[in-house]
Amino acid sequence: MGEHFNENEEKLTKGMIISGIVIIAILVTTLIVYLVNVNNSNTNEGVLEEIGEVRNSDDSERVSTPMGKTVDEASNEINEVTNSNAQSNTTNETNTANATNTANATNTTNTTSTNTTSKTKESENTSKTNKTENTTKTEKDVEEKEVKFTCPIKGEIIREFAPDSLVYSNTLEEWITHSGIDIKADKTSVITAAADGEVESIKNDPRYGLTVIVKHDSGFQTVYANLLTAEFVVEGEKIEAGQTIGTVGNTATFEISDDYHLHFELLKNGEYLNPTSYMQF
Repeated sequence: MGEHFNENEEKLTKGMIISGIVIIAILVTTLIVYLVNVNNSNTNEGVLEEIGEVRNSDDSERVSTPMGKTVDEASNEINEVTNSNAQSNTTNETNTANATNTANATNTTNTTSTNTTSKTKESENTSKTNKTENTTKTEKDVEEKEVKFTCPIKGEIIREFAPDSLVYSNTLEEWITHSGIDIKADKTSVITAAADGEVESIKNDPRYGLTVIVKHDSGFQTVYANLLTAEFVVEGEKIEAGQTIGTVGNTATFEISDDYHLHFELLKNGEYLNPTSYMQF
């Protein structure tokens, strides 16, 4: 009887302990749930309060953006970028317009310069052409101008014109060519100009002796050699046909053995001509 009572007491005690543990567990669980709910409630209230504060705050109050910049700063930056772009576009348009105007002005200047240069070149070419034509006409007029020759002295021709054949030289005692004619005359006989012209030179030639050379129009020249005197004219003097040039002498060394005479030559453009073909002796 006593053993049976002890067993029931032990079972009761164990049941009470287990019941107490369960109750304690339920209470702890309930407390934890309550605390969690209270915490969540407080958190939500805080969030709502913050949202309300944000909504009720002054429009000038700044709120941080996700990029760490305020709304006003972002707005101002957007406006600045917009204004900058607008200014940049305006500047680009202005620069483009200026560049276009400059290019047009440059093209206009280049066109004007080209036209001016072309006109200048045309004018120069025209001027050169006119000058060439005038020069050609002048040269032709000079060449075509007829020059009339008269005999510089009357007398016998004692040695003929022989540039391509041989004549005998008494002084040299040999056969030589002769580029002029020898006109026999007394010593000191007056020698006159064969045509109008200008005294080109007066000289003592080693072969021809005292010599006067006169140039005429159309490229003609006359040579008066073997003279005794030539003081009647000076170099550069303009003379007329029939004007006294000098007197007959015997100063030509290669004809010194001949009688007194005038050695006379006629040239055109440096080529020797036969004087008897242009005048009567």
